[in-house]
Amino acid sequence: MARLRDRYNQEIRSQLKDTFNYDNTMQIPRLQKVVINIGMGEAIQNPKALDAAVHDLTIISGQKPIITKAKKSIAAFKLRQGMSIGCKVTLRGDRMYEFVDKLISASIPRIRDFKGVSAKAFDGRGNYTLGLKEQLIFPEIEYDKIDRIRGMEVAFVTSAQTDEECKELLRLMGMPFADK
Repeated sequence: MARLRDRYNQEIRSQLKDTFNYDNTMQIPRLQKVVINIGMGEAIQNPKALDAAVHDLTIISGQKPIITKAKKSIAAFKLRQGMSIGCKVTLRGDRMYEFVDKLISASIPRIRDFKGVSAKAFDGRGNYTLGLKEQLIFPEIEYDKIDRIRGMEVAFVTSAQTDEECKELLRLMGMPFADK
């Protein structure tokens, strides 16, 4: 079982209940899913580039990603509806907790000149998105085997009703927010 899930059940839930004075235990915010997305504009000219991104995302998440397609055509970008433009993977359960634990304890500390993650990337409904500039921060990725540095977005979807509840949940899980 995931180390972070155990910590959530034993410590974090009670701390959140005390902080926000919940009446019902079902009100306590929890992590529902984590979505990792790599958008690739270069896939329009070079469809083979998408294979490397899929491979990287498979290694990072431990799950095979799906290829995302363009919803509508945009002539200025030479993009047609249905073209492959990225890949994403949705993690839930133990795999999600293991990924978040690995991200917080092993990957984020490897970011160069790191001063903390932005505390402004909340969507107003209790979800948080973290943008990463390169896939090299993950220990599984071998520097010699990558063809390009790719960025990605990691979206944390929680059951929290407000950004304040979500921030407290992520902070208790170990997310290093930057001081204002």
